[in-house]
Amino acid sequence: MAVHATLFTTPTCGYCRQAEEYLKRLDIPVKKRDISRDPRALEECQRRSGGSAVPVIVLKGKTIVGFDKARIDRILGIG
Repeated sequence: MAVHATLFTTPTCGYCRQAEEYLKRLDIPVKKRDISRDPRALEECQRRSGGSAVPVIVLKGKTIVGFDKARIDRILGIG
């Protein structure tokens, strides 16, 4: 099964950009969902993370709140 990520983001989030760049460097396709423009994305982000802070990354069924390289690596088994 191919690995891909969903990234809940806003246009002004610097950590979101860093997370996206890191995932792309790992050749992981990223589906961005802008919570400031998409009410459904905001609802899902809140459900997954318990809040509306970004970035929120969904990777291999796991939810990561914030840009946490070490956790991304552990989930991918590359750390």
